[in-house]
Amino acid sequence: MSTETSYQLLHAEGAKPIKGWVDGVPLEAQAHAQLRNIAALPFVGPWVAVMPDVHLGKGATVGSVVPTRGAIIPAAVGVDIGCGMAAVRTTLRATDLPDSLAQLRSSIERGVPVGSGEHRRIPDGIGTRLVQSGLAQRLELIKAKHRRIRTDKMEQQLGTLGGGNHFIELCLDEEERVWVMLHSGSRGTGNLIGTYFIERAREQLAHRVLGFHLPDRDLAFFMEGEPLFDDYVEAVSWAQDYARHNREAMMARVLNELRHRLPKFQLDKQAVNCHHNYVQRETHFGESLLVTRKGAVSAREGELGIIPGSMGTKSYIVRGKGNADSFHSCSHGAGRVMSRGMAKQSITLAQHRAATAHVECRKDSGVLDESPAAYKSIDAVMAAQTDLVEVVHTLRQVLCVKG
Repeated sequence: MSTETSYQLLHAEGAKPIKGWVDGVPLEAQAHAQLRNIAALPFVGPWVAVMPDVHLGKGATVGSVVPTRGAIIPAAVGVDIGCGMAAVRTTLRATDLPDSLAQLRSSIERGVPVGSGEHRRIPDGIGTRLVQSGLAQRLELIKAKHRRIRTDKMEQQLGTLGGGNHFIELCLDEEERVWVMLHSGSRGTGNLIGTYFIERAREQLAHRVLGFHLPDRDLAFFMEGEPLFDDYVEAVSWAQDYARHNREAMMARVLNELRHRLPKFQLDKQAVNCHHNYVQRETHFGESLLVTRKGAVSAREGELGIIPGSMGTKSYIVRGKGNADSFHSCSHGAGRVMSRGMAKQSITLAQHRAATAHVECRKDSGVLDESPAAYKSIDAVMAAQTDLVEVVHTLRQVLCVKG
């Protein structure tokens, strides 16, 4: 287990400690204030861990690890429940790829529905997967207790990418081996579950005698022992499982498209499927805690994870060092350095096209908010967390599909 530390203390006097791996990376004042709000809650602790990709989020800060005792904050988990990454290494080499990847990108976009909303064309085998996995039955039990949660998007969106920062990529590692990497979560159903329980937590505030100041309504919580606490844990667990199945279904579709257009290949033994927006019960320092990772990846000693860069930059397959100060966590990506609105206003198409010249991807104004300039330097982010993870593979993107 790693004993070295490189964090900075970021908390205010009278609040729980905030340990931030932010050396050499920007930390916006609003995000810092948001972290202090979280650290001031009496059930948070023993401290909050902050990853180098930290930036302002809704309710809770993206790039934070928030342990709680006897309480859970739905907005800290967020609405993209179970969002995460999957990657597999193939036996293909760079020389197996065609000179132009345009047709291959179009093929993947046809094979995996992309963009927000429902999709009438349901990928093959989705209905069977929903039944065999128990996802359909479990969601019906949740729906029976919470009729306001819509479930009609579950089947139409399993195996689909979504929009925003979700993506599918082909990458090459340091030995020119081809990897398939993708990023997505629990789609519309997870969003509906997250939004519903955030609203219920806010409603509960009207009936609570707090005894402390709650600085943000988005930090509304459920206490262990309350019916809504157990119902939320059940629902968030479902969404996390759905997200994992979603990535598995998409990966199968992408690989199917590659098999139709590329030379025969096998899958290598290295494969990773990890959440970075989730909550689970863990033991740290001999204490049972509910650990919420909002934009953070589990990095237990020896555990493999994925830290993607932005469009056109490097990504990393990493191995955790089991750093106890970070609650065995690392960053989930590069982290935004500007809002989506600001990116669209300040990044030009010419800049975007220059930054992604080596990648087969969208070059239109609809993805300016995802252009590399909208994100922190992935090199700086990785340099700030050398005591959290070691790099196993460095990947460079050659094809990127965005919703």
